[in-house]
Formats: sequence, C-alpha cells, structure tokens
Amino acid sequence: MTIWPFVVVFLVALGVALVATPLAGAWGRRRGLVDEPGPRRWHQGSIPRTGGIALFAGFMAAALLAQWLPVPRQDPKELTRFVGIALGCAFLFVFGLIDDKVEFKPGPIYLAQAAAGMIAILCVVFIERVMNPFTDQIQVFPYWFIVAFSLLWIMGMINTVNFLDGLDGLATGVAAIVSAVLAVHMVREGQYSVALLPLALLGATLGFLPFNFHPARVFMGSSGALVVGYAIATLGIAAGAKLALVMLMLSIPIVDVAWLMISRLRAGRSIGQADRQHLHYRLLDLGLSQRQVVLLYYAYCAVLGVVALLVSSRLLKLTLLVGLGLATILALGWLARRTPQRGEGDSSSLRSSE
Repeated sequence: MTIWPFVVVFLVALGVALVATPLAGAWGRRRGLVDEPGPRRWHQGSIPRTGGIALFAGFMAAALLAQWLPVPRQDPKELTRFVGIALGCAFLFVFGLIDDKVEFKPGPIYLAQAAAGMIAILCVVFIERVMNPFTDQIQVFPYWFIVAFSLLWIMGMINTVNFLDGLDGLATGVAAIVSAVLAVHMVREGQYSVALLPLALLGATLGFLPFNFHPARVFMGSSGALVVGYAIATLGIAAGAKLALVMLMLSIPIVDVAWLMISRLRAGRSIGQADRQHLHYRLLDLGLSQRQVVLLYYAYCAVLGVVALLVSSRLLKLTLLVGLGLATILALGWLARRTPQRGEGDSSSLRSSE
C-alpha cells in the first residue's frame, strides 16, 4: 500500500477549505448572514457565519474523491455507509444554512438531527455491538436498542460540537484533533479506506481554522457545526464503534452539555435557552483569554487522544473516562459558585454561538 492516496485526500480537503472560506465569508456578508456582538459574542464588528460552506465543501470533495482512490477495501458495506454519512452531512448542511438565515427554535433543530441520524441508521451506520470492558466479550444489542442507542449517540455528538462552538476556533480545532486520532487509529487497525474520511475532515477543519482562530474572520455557523458534529459521530461508528476513544477526547464537552441540560431543566428553562454557563465561558470569567481557553481545550483533547491510542486496556479507558467525568462535574460545580451567571439571551444554544 502506498501513502499518496492519504496525502491527496488531506491536501484536497485542506486546499478546498482554504480557498472556499474567504469566498464563503464574502458571500455571507453580501447575504446579511452575519453575527453581531452581544452578551455571548464578544467579537468586534459583523462576522459572517457561513464558514460551514467551506467545511462542507472541503470534507465532501475529499471524501468523494476517496471513493475512487486505489486503497484496500475490506468491508462490503463500506459504500453504503459512506452514502449514509454523505447524505446526512448534505441534509444537515442545507438545514444549517436555512437555520443561519431564519434561526429555528430548538424543536425543528432536534427533528433535523434525528432525521439525519435515521439516514445514517438506514445506511447501516449504527452501533450494533460493543466490547464489554469487564469481560472482554462482544455484547450484541437487539435491533430496537441499536436504533435508540445509535440515534442518541449521533444527536449527542452533534449537540456536543454545537455547544462547544462558543469561542473562536474552539470547535474547529477540537474536531481536527479528534479527526487526526481517528485516522491514526483506523490506519493502525488496517482500515485504510475508512481512514480517508477522518483525513478529509482533518484537512477541511485545518483549512478553515486560520480564518476561525481568534480573532475570527469567519464563523462556522449552524451549517458547519451540524456537519462537523454529524461527521464525528458517524466516523466514530465507522471506525468500528470506537465510542470510548471519541468519548475520552470529548469528555469535558460531553459532561458540560449534560451539566447544562440538567441545570436548565432544574431551573425550569428550556435546554436550548442560551446563556453563559458553558465551561469555556466560565473560564473566561475567571480571567483567561480566549486563546488560553481554546489552547487548554486543544491540549486536553490531544493528550487524551494519545492516551487512548497508547492504552490498550478497555477497563483502564473506562476508569479514566469515569474519573475525568467526575472531575469535570466537580470543576463545573466549583465554577458555578465562583463565577456569576450573566449574559443570558433568548436565542437557542443549539445554534453555533461564537
């Protein structure tokens, strides 16, 4: 096997995103698809929220090209799964663009996420079995649980990325790190053709990141956040249901989302109501700069990604995951008492909120 198909896929995604991002930003300005400064948006001036166009274009161009490259393919259902990933991304991209214009309420956004999840499931992108970390035996699920669990995973990952998209470059950089780790894992497992897909996502996110890092010139918007979240969710399944690997790297954002939802429900508010209770906002309130918070997230995600690749014990990974989750809950509780709650808005946190 030669390395050139991997290089080509990465460079195509990177090049398309680099070229398309300023064009998408200019188009967003002309169409009035911009974010203005506000309680949760501390940027200066009007910033276009159409970066999702470049992310989608870069990822899909490279992913489609990957289907024609001479790479060993072992799974007879691989093309079917790719169709599910591509169709789901396209559906959420179009929905996200409309959302960036009309700003849907949480209900339609959840329905769109569920619809995309069902597209994936119908194309056999689902979690059928997992390895029990206590017995090292494969646990096969009944079909009703497969559908429910897969849908929960996909919607959960989409919302995790969406909620994470609150600071310049935060969601983009974290997605790039997750993509890189998934690609390395797939290559190590001999899943060469499947590894091209996270490489495509890696190239697209890295091509977009120079325009999105603080101070951002373009935001990814709902069209980008929904697509990136869906891609990570489905690629995690395509890797052979490597949920622990993805959950380990995204443990802080996942716990943050769960904490926020529970907190809002306990307060009698909608889980989609926007506020400044996100962990990254709390860290800003402590005095850290945007770049410091974002780089802290990058370092955490990268270190946990390396750990996930090096540690083979599933039980140790589970223990580490539970420990990090509990530590994050304690940190969130401490920060909730230390930092004031301010800047609540009436728009949905399900929408990209940079």
